[in-house]
Amino acid sequence: MERMSMLDVPAAMAMPGDRDAGRFLLTFLMWAVMMVAMMVPAASPMILTFATINRRRAAAGTPAVPTAVFLAGYLVIWSAFSLAAAALQGALQAAALLAPATLTVTPLVGGALLIAAGLYQLTPLKHACLARCRSPLAFILGEWREGARGAFVMGLRHGAFCVGCCWALMVLLFVAGVMNLLWVATIAAFVLVEKLVPRARAVSWSAGAVFLGWGGWMLLRAL
Repeated sequence: MERMSMLDVPAAMAMPGDRDAGRFLLTFLMWAVMMVAMMVPAASPMILTFATINRRRAAAGTPAVPTAVFLAGYLVIWSAFSLAAAALQGALQAAALLAPATLTVTPLVGGALLIAAGLYQLTPLKHACLARCRSPLAFILGEWREGARGAFVMGLRHGAFCVGCCWALMVLLFVAGVMNLLWVATIAAFVLVEKLVPRARAVSWSAGAVFLGWGGWMLLRAL
């Protein structure tokens, strides 16, 4: 009996770690599915442009690449972002800064995230990345690469520009609740508006001002 109990100890000790790994995997999958649902529609002009060009190349007898290759590169980048978001969620939970039921951060952290997002909306980096995401033809002209490997790299680069444009907006999911579908839809709609409206810079700056005001209000309430 003593031997059996001793043999059971390693398995019992491994169980919490196994549960943590399983929980992290589920969190990552949740973020990955959410990012696909939010960002693929916003990238649809670029995806459709890539598909149209390759369809015409195929019709003309020129080597063409399936659009799925470009999309795979794009999704790899957002999967990497989802991995980072899942790690951040785990860190916030471990520090007791994230409500278990609603997955919202404390007012102090929420205010800080809003101010950080508001400031990022005003930066040249934000607008440089946004500019690369807004014009599919400009991206094609500047980033075109031949072959399947080239299409995959194009997807990676387009995904990287989109992450550079939108990462701060995605982090705001922690403010109103990661599982708040209305908030998810609102951010997804705003990402699409930023990419489609003529005066995107004014829209970004206006949102930045709103985030700064909202974040300041949350910090005042928390202090």
